[in-house]
Amino acid sequence: MDTRFNLFENEFGGRFAKRFAGAGMLVHQSALPKATQELVSLRASQINGCGHCIDMHVKEAAAAGESAVRLHLVAAWRESTVFTEAEQAALALAEEGTRLADAHEGVSDQTWELVRKHYDDDQVAALVCLVALINAANRLAVITHQKGGSYEAGMFAAAVG
Repeated sequence: MDTRFNLFENEFGGRFAKRFAGAGMLVHQSALPKATQELVSLRASQINGCGHCIDMHVKEAAAAGESAVRLHLVAAWRESTVFTEAEQAALALAEEGTRLADAHEGVSDQTWELVRKHYDDDQVAALVCLVALINAANRLAVITHQKGGSYEAGMFAAAVG
């Protein structure tokens, strides 16, 4: 499977990518814990089968000090003991917000209550925006066949810096 299209080499795609990356940096700079951001991004990317984004978020999380055990267990977080209750709430929101078509109600009231229990208004706003952004990023990468494996930690920040 070859890459189909490079959005960054296209004039419109490049302008869009710059603005999209700016929104991502806004979330990255929010009060939502960085570990939570990477775990949520990783989980949504796993669900969406986005190798490019899985590669990016595993490497960014590891570079920030995240343990290999936690990274390996993200896909099975419900059956793991290594995530806090707050992280579990964020991962549940990521899953339910990613699998909208799989549930008639979208994000459940139970998950929403757990998120509200653990995060303040600014963190909730960042978390909701993060779930929306990572799902959009997954779709952009999957549609254009962006492959995982070549990402190096810090590349995203350097590209938008």
